[in-house]
Amino acid sequence: MLFLILLALLVAGVFIFMRQPQFGRKPTGARLERIKQSPNFRGGEFQNQSNTPALAEGSSYLKVMTKFFFGKSKFNIPDALIPSQKTDLLRLDPKENVLIWFGHSSYFMQIDGKTFLVDPVLSGSASPIRFTTPSFKGSDVYAVADFPAIDYLLISHDHYDHLDYKTILELKPKVKQVITGLGTGEHFEYWGYEPAKITEKDWNETVDLGGDFKVHITPGRHFSGREFARNKALWVSMVLQTPTKKIFIGGDSGYDHHFKKIGEQFGEFDLALLECGQYNEAWKYIHMMPEETVTAAKELHARKLMPVHWAKFSLALHDWNEPIQRAAIEAKKQNMPLVTPLIGQKVDLDGEQVWEEWWKGQALQPE
Repeated sequence: MLFLILLALLVAGVFIFMRQPQFGRKPTGARLERIKQSPNFRGGEFQNQSNTPALAEGSSYLKVMTKFFFGKSKFNIPDALIPSQKTDLLRLDPKENVLIWFGHSSYFMQIDGKTFLVDPVLSGSASPIRFTTPSFKGSDVYAVADFPAIDYLLISHDHYDHLDYKTILELKPKVKQVITGLGTGEHFEYWGYEPAKITEKDWNETVDLGGDFKVHITPGRHFSGREFARNKALWVSMVLQTPTKKIFIGGDSGYDHHFKKIGEQFGEFDLALLECGQYNEAWKYIHMMPEETVTAAKELHARKLMPVHWAKFSLALHDWNEPIQRAAIEAKKQNMPLVTPLIGQKVDLDGEQVWEEWWKGQALQPE
């Protein structure tokens, strides 16, 4: 009887905890009805284009969890401060075409006079339980107060390391329009964003922003969910077209045939931003290996590749800087120019720059 009481209390505690607003809300009403009309929504959830098991053959959740707690590399978290620069975003020349990376998959772009912010996570954590996934020391050099008005907030999917409740709340007065995949807008509406400011699209749909600015919503190979239920909202990549630039925003994705198809339809890209980190053979279908990241950039017909999804959070078992080391080796093999700025360093989208291998030990700053 005591066991049953304790179990009931535990279940009740988890239920109450999961009702907190940072977990968001599953789509309802007209939004859910729209989702049900999607050709990518079947059996009550969104589906990938290819069969995509959560774990690869021969893996199990028990093996994964055991390695996660007891098998991580001793260099999984850097033992020194991540170096950075701090570009003043409030005083940019409005004629500049620039990108500033904040670590992991968060970055700001000013292109042809418009401002874009992608998957911002600035709260110091990539988890609703804040102490479980803290950012690397030195990687948090920006706050929402450092941002100008944001014309378009682009969200690839609703995982905590891409859609951060605290950051999104603080951004609300600065954001003019949100663009994301089907279903993810439910979180924004629940968190107080005006429905008129939220644009949700399916794969292979386009948002015409006017003045030769367009955002094409394109596929990825991943999953979604902020609680136990998965895939109620869509995960997306995006093609950002402006009067002078074409940028591929990869979000999270395992390697698949969609990169080649997007390249055939939209390439050449001035820059492809693709995930490169937090991978493992056990979940290789939902996160690319670094070598695959380079191959995907080639298939997209990208002129340059900027690897993201690394240098801020530990979500896998590998060395913190292994992703960029492997990507750099493969990029030389495939003749793919890499863009590898420091966190906060200005990337000139109109010119050429020489990048230092700052992730090597001697470049890191002692704590």
